Amino acid sequence: MEFKINRNTFLEGIQKTLGIVEKKTTTPILNNVLLKTEHNKLKIIATDREISLISDYDADIAEKGEITLSAKKLYEMVREIQGEIVHFTKSANNIVKVTCQRAVYKIPGLPADDFPSVADSQNVQFVHIPGSSIIELINKTSFAMAFDESRKNLNGVFLEIVSDGTNHIWRMVATDGHRLAVARINTAEPFPEMTKGIIIPRKGLMEVKKIIDVHENVSVGIHKNMFVVKTENTILKVNLVDAEYPDYKRVIPTEKGVAVNIDKETFLHALRRMNVVSSERYSGVILSLSEGKMTLNSTNLDVGEAMEEIDINYTGEEFDVGFNVNYVIDAVSAISLDNIVLEIGVGLKPTLIKPAEGDDYLCIVMPLKI
Repeated sequence: MEFKINRNTFLEGIQKTLGIVEKKTTTPILNNVLLKTEHNKLKIIATDREISLISDYDADIAEKGEITLSAKKLYEMVREIQGEIVHFTKSANNIVKVTCQRAVYKIPGLPADDFPSVADSQNVQFVHIPGSSIIELINKTSFAMAFDESRKNLNGVFLEIVSDGTNHIWRMVATDGHRLAVARINTAEPFPEMTKGIIIPRKGLMEVKKIIDVHENVSVGIHKNMFVVKTENTILKVNLVDAEYPDYKRVIPTEKGVAVNIDKETFLHALRRMNVVSSERYSGVILSLSEGKMTLNSTNLDVGEAMEEIDINYTGEEFDVGFNVNYVIDAVSAISLDNIVLEIGVGLKPTLIKPAEGDDYLCIVMPLKI
């Protein structure tokens, strides 16, 4: 096996695999990437058996072959060497030599026969969608995913696609039980093979985000309980979570709370100033509403106290409500418009945070007892 490849291209290809390869595993070969040469292309393949990635790159192939190598060590080697072209050769005893200018590395590999089989994208029906739309859905919801390993159905996002005739609505949902984020986009092209929603796990979702270029279209499909994303030179397959997602629509308030329109940046910066005095033990903020103003207060016995007033258009009764300040920051940060609406639930009812215009995003945050 022997090939030459552009150093930056090779480095990019290996870097894409680092989030997938298993760091702690009883199967050492899952720490490796599979390098395979064919038809002037180098294929770089990684899998942890739940997520699989196949990328191909132009290369000057002198001799075909395949080998698996430590993804981390190969990445570190290529990252540190200097020069434009990397020369890669494999000897008969699976020792690989990586050369660039005067730098020479030798690294032992494992036979490709021991690597798990990773299929390509044949028989997958794809729908084409702007990469920016997928990134938008992920950014507006992923912060609300749960970290509780005992609730695997919440350790990811729920994606459902419904049609109203001409438009096809993609809705992504995430919740950790304390907050819920819902984002939607419209597409013109129907999505194949989806009779109900799917749950994409956290790790897989983050790998999807890594490979997508917001300036390009991507192809998305579902095949054999896998969510498949295809870019110009990469195919990513993510095993779906086999579980039922809770009925998130029941959480969305039917009664409208006390509505407050507020400038996003003003509110966001005030929340961040409150967050300065938060800690792991306490990260609460109290919002006090009175005529024409909102007072934010955060008191932490371990750190100190912060208070700020901001002007708002409000003429109702005075009342206080408490929140986890990080939850509110996440919800507000996801909004792209300048003006937002808080529909604050009375008592311990949830509060709804959304843009002042449009229906493409909302976040529900449960209040704290104060």
